[in-house]
Amino acid sequence: MAESPDVANALFDAVCAGVPPDATVYLDIPLPNADAMALVDARGMQCVFETARMYAGPAPACELERIYGITTFELG
Repeated sequence: MAESPDVANALFDAVCAGVPPDATVYLDIPLPNADAMALVDARGMQCVFETARMYAGPAPACELERIYGITTFELG
C-alpha cells in the first residue's frame, strides 16, 4: 500500500535493492490501478499469470488506488 505513485516506486525500488541482480521479482498488481500498471511497465516487467477475485455478495470496500501489490491469495 502506498499513498502515492512516488511512494510506491520508492518502496518497490528499496525492496528490489536487496534482491540479487539475477533474481526474478514478481509483483501481483490489481489491474484496475493504473498507477500500479505504470510502475511495472516502467520497469519492463511482463505478465506471467493472472488471478481473479471472486466474492460471495458485494465486493468489499477498499482503496484500490493505494494498493500496488497483493500480499496473499488466500483471504478466506
